[in-house]
Formats: sequence, structure tokens, C-alpha cells
Amino acid sequence: MLPRLTSRSRPLTAAVTARVSAPSTVATVQPWIRHWTRTMHHTSRRTAQYYFDTADYVSRFEKHGLTPAQAEGVVDTLEDIIGESIRSMQGNLVTREEQEKRHYTQKVDFASLKQTLELSEKTDFVNLKAENERLLGDIERLKQRLREEITRTQAGVRLDLNLEKGRIRDELSMRVVRLADVDTRIENEIGLLRTSMEAVKFNILQYAFAVMSGTGALLLAYLRMFAH
Repeated sequence: MLPRLTSRSRPLTAAVTARVSAPSTVATVQPWIRHWTRTMHHTSRRTAQYYFDTADYVSRFEKHGLTPAQAEGVVDTLEDIIGESIRSMQGNLVTREEQEKRHYTQKVDFASLKQTLELSEKTDFVNLKAENERLLGDIERLKQRLREEITRTQAGVRLDLNLEKGRIRDELSMRVVRLADVDTRIENEIGLLRTSMEAVKFNILQYAFAVMSGTGALLLAYLRMFAH
């Protein structure tokens, strides 16, 4: 990343040339010459990057009462601070290639996540379908067992009803036979009673006839006796 160069952040050689070419006193030019010499000394150690006009700030600090060495030290410190800040910011920044790489990685991760979710959804759907089919099978088996139980219960009830009907018919038949036997016995008893009554009646008639005959004979004898 290149440093931002403005009208105030040009190379020191141009600044020194502008300062020297302008009509100024020797006292004004000397700080610039010293700063240019010092900057060239630092440039021999590392590539110089200018973020502000150092010579101008050295001159300003000297105008505010600092010695040339103090002004140069302050500017040096500011330059180091700004450089470190910019390098730190550059360290936190990413290049376009890294951004595209991260974007591609995110797209791949999103596609993988989408595929995983779709696979999970399909798996859940298959599991749910299998569970639903299993439940339907259980319900069908339960319905079949219920139908069999109902059929068995109905058959048992029909059998019990038929047995009860048979028992009732047998009991009715027995009662009918008993009633017929009772009727027969009653008829026999009535017949015997009639025979007994006829015999008693005949005996009564015989007794009455005998009594009447005896009474008549006595009357006749009595009449004959009075007649003589």
C-alpha cells in the first residue's frame, strides 16, 4: 500500500529545494538542511514513507520555542507513531484476494451448510415417513385385532344366546310335559272322584230304597194290624 502524498507530503528534497529557492534568511534554511540530512540518514536504513511535511512541522516547533534537536525529535516521534499506526491498520486490513478467498470460503461453507440442511431435511422426512408408515401398520393391526375381538365376542354372545334359548326351550318342554302329567293326574283324580260319587250315590239310593221299603212294609203291617 502506497502512502498518501498531498501537497504537504512531498519528498523532502522538493521541500528543501522550494525552501532554498525562496528568498529567506540563512537561519530559516538551516533547519531544513539539518532535517534533510537527518532524513537521508534514516533513508539509508529503511525506505522512507512520508505521511506529512516533516520540515514544515520542525519549523513550526522551532517557532514555538523548541530547539532544532527537540523539534526534530518530536517530528521523528510523530512520524514513528503515525507509521506504526498505519502499519497496524494495514495489518488489520485484508487484500482483495484475501477478501475474495474469504467470500469463496463463506460460499463453500454456506453451500455445505445448505447441503447438510437439505440432507438432514430429507433424512428427517424419510424417518418421519417410515414412522408414519409404522404407525399406520400398528393402527391397521390394532383394527384387525379389534375386529377379531368383536367377532369373537359376537360369536360368544351368539353361542350363549343359543345355549340360553336351548335351555329355555328344554325347560319349557319339561314344564309342558309336567303340565300334561298334572292334567292327566287331575283328570284321573276327577274320574276316580266321579266313580266314587256314583258309587256313593248308588249306595245312598240303595239305602234310601231299603229304608223306604222297610218303612212301607212297616206301614203296611201297621195298616193290616189296624184293619183286623
